[in-house]
Amino acid sequence: MSTPFPIAQDPRTRIVTLTLEPNQGPMVILDHPLIQRIEASLKSLPADATGLILASGSPRVFIAGADLKSIDAMSHDELDRYLAYGQRVFGMLCELRFPTVAAINGAALGGGLEIAMHCDGLIAAPPPMKDGQPGRPYPIGLPEAGLMICPGWGGTNLLAARIDPAEGIRRTAEGKPMLIDEAARAGLLDAMAPSPEALHSTAAAWLQEHRNAPGARRDGQPLKWIGRVDRKAACLAAYHRLLQDLPRTDPHAAVLKAVHAGLEHGWQAALDVERIELNRLRASPAGKAAIQAFLNKSAAPAPAAGGPKKA
Repeated sequence: MSTPFPIAQDPRTRIVTLTLEPNQGPMVILDHPLIQRIEASLKSLPADATGLILASGSPRVFIAGADLKSIDAMSHDELDRYLAYGQRVFGMLCELRFPTVAAINGAALGGGLEIAMHCDGLIAAPPPMKDGQPGRPYPIGLPEAGLMICPGWGGTNLLAARIDPAEGIRRTAEGKPMLIDEAARAGLLDAMAPSPEALHSTAAAWLQEHRNAPGARRDGQPLKWIGRVDRKAACLAAYHRLLQDLPRTDPHAAVLKAVHAGLEHGWQAALDVERIELNRLRASPAGKAAIQAFLNKSAAPAPAAGGPKKA
């Protein structure tokens, strides 16, 4: 039995905060044990909770993404089961009877943004001040296509529902994250906290203002995805435009296939396509080479002070 993450409940509002603990140095990385702990945490939420804040205990990131090293080592069947398991656990957020919000305090990439977008709201903090000046903006987005793969936990159908649909599909297909200030301008965020210290209170206030959010997702699907009635027509029009505009690469084709599946056949169909396509792309020569290059770069020692830096 996995140990739940720390869960704190405000006695006044009964809003609970679930804090993900770093599992790789100071970082939160999505791997199988971490997803197991998320599942255990969601199963152990107080029965009288009125809202959920999904937070990160890392000082540097919300969630930096999935553990590519473990994904690369899995067999075809192992990866299929792992992706399906993550889809089910993330989906538990959509079955809660109260509103949910992701409190984003740093980089939210790949699976990190996907689990955040399963929440009803996205609230982010500006980067912390450094030497009296605004800190460097952190990235938020779906970079998978840059590694010649595609999202596997709903991202193809989620990002385009939260920003301009064509921009969302294009960014997903090209693997181009945004910086947090760009994300705010694009409308990805439901609110921006005035400071890092105010992130939690801003998230709690959003939950109290959106108590009725669960009523719009009684079907157990995310509040905002491209198949919702208020988003489907615009997303379908963007999909047809991009069929002509996007290059004919494997990641582009995989993303468009998952978008089409969601629009025509529903949320679960989109998840099924993502799982199949990610597994296929991961095993392709281009996918293997791109993932290995990323792992090699990540494993390289940092340059000495004053020495040459790698791109």
